[in-house]
Amino acid sequence: MSFIRETIKAIRMTLVLWLLTAMIYPLAILIMGQALFPFQAHGSVMVNIQAQAIGSALIGQTFTTEGYFHGRPSSVRYSEGEQASPTGISGASNLAPSNSALLNRIVEQATKLQDENIQPVADLIYTSGSGLDPHISLRAAAQQLSRVARARDLRENEISRLINKYTDRRFLWIFGEPGVNVLRLNYALDLQEINRQ
Repeated sequence: MSFIRETIKAIRMTLVLWLLTAMIYPLAILIMGQALFPFQAHGSVMVNIQAQAIGSALIGQTFTTEGYFHGRPSSVRYSEGEQASPTGISGASNLAPSNSALLNRIVEQATKLQDENIQPVADLIYTSGSGLDPHISLRAAAQQLSRVARARDLRENEISRLINKYTDRRFLWIFGEPGVNVLRLNYALDLQEINRQ
């Protein structure tokens, strides 16, 4: 009789824990996220002045033209050729430091940057761990400043103000390093150009 009672007790505890951890807790977090952080809960999607989505401020995008700051390279490819990955996958290349494919990619990226007169700083040649990092360092932004200023026919100090404005500082003033959100910065440059016309 005690075996049956203990079995029922174990089943009841399992159901209560399942209800708490699989239903109540996730629902509470979802409601709190939607109420307190609606922009972030919906993917931090930025829209342009025509109300069209231009990207997420949380996910790095590829910018290749001269008038834009380039973000970190990514081993994740969303829509480029045969090696494209479906949206939603993140991750590093998992290539060992001794792998020749990794070395070739880094040398190719560094050479490309040098051709653009940009000092190949770490976050412009190495991919991030997630492959989705939307930030570059202040040093990487400074290396690209003169190229973007020339391409957009702006003074460097005008762009420097925007770099400072779109720099995310250290979390709680002690964790991590300051980083420039590339999508926000590039869109601000586009807006500035629209306002000049």
